[in-house]
Amino acid sequence: MNRKQLLFSALSLISVAVIVIYLFWGAPGQHILLTIRLPRLLLACLTGMVLAGVGYVYQIMLNNPLAEPYILGVSSGAAFGSILAGILGLYLLIPVFSFSGAIVTTSLVWALAHLGGYFNRIKLILSGIIIGLFFSALISLLMYFNQKNIGTIINVLMGNLGYIFNYNEWKMFIALFFLSLGLMGYMYYLINQLLILTTGDLVAASLGLDVKRLRRRIFITASLLTGATVAYAGVIGFIGLIIPHLTRMIQGGNNRFTYVYAVWMGAIFILLCDLIAMNIAVVEIPVGIVTAFIGCPFFIFVMLRSK
Repeated sequence: MNRKQLLFSALSLISVAVIVIYLFWGAPGQHILLTIRLPRLLLACLTGMVLAGVGYVYQIMLNNPLAEPYILGVSSGAAFGSILAGILGLYLLIPVFSFSGAIVTTSLVWALAHLGGYFNRIKLILSGIIIGLFFSALISLLMYFNQKNIGTIINVLMGNLGYIFNYNEWKMFIALFFLSLGLMGYMYYLINQLLILTTGDLVAASLGLDVKRLRRRIFITASLLTGATVAYAGVIGFIGLIIPHLTRMIQGGNNRFTYVYAVWMGAIFILLCDLIAMNIAVVEIPVGIVTAFIGCPFFIFVMLRSK
């Protein structure tokens, strides 16, 4: 059995085991299983897949091992839109507001990264951090003037997979779930072009690649995907940082298979983190806290290793 077959078999067995434990832990009744556990499983899988896949694509496109939606500010913009919709009572429109926040953030970061007439990766990272801090300040302002909604706001900021869907929200989520799968498939289609981009903009352009158009497509697609997850799961950091690196360590190299395995491992990882979040204490803690505890040391490790 070669390395790829071994990895595929291992991930398959782990996936089945984690899903079974996630669904049937504590022997829930049929009503709990269908109305709470199954929607939570789908939300967790979507969130893990999207964040890991987007993080992997960002790291290739920007040639930066620390790039991910949380650091680039996209998550903060989407969170602001989601919180604003919640405060206004427009719960069915939360995904639309979240998408809008992500797109606005991406547009601002994109514009700042092109100041001077050309694309600058360092400017992009710094712009993402600055714009992310700006939207965090706006969220703090909303918290100050809407203290009665503080619980909802905290759930968004800390990441929480315990979203309870009503019938209309469930239909909206299912539509977003399949739309997100389609967008992730589109990013898979662009992987080979992104790999050409790692050789440098001039080399990629000489090979006939429209570099600016490719980056714009990736940013828009990644923003929509991030908005979809933040709308229901809130801000969950570090998955887009941790999983791509782990996947490259295990699978080796950058290619389409690495992207697929990153997406797959992202779903497994967040399910494991959510199991910890649900069972580590008497009360459930936000899953974003668990990913942060794991992600912060890993961030330092990657930063030191990149030197």
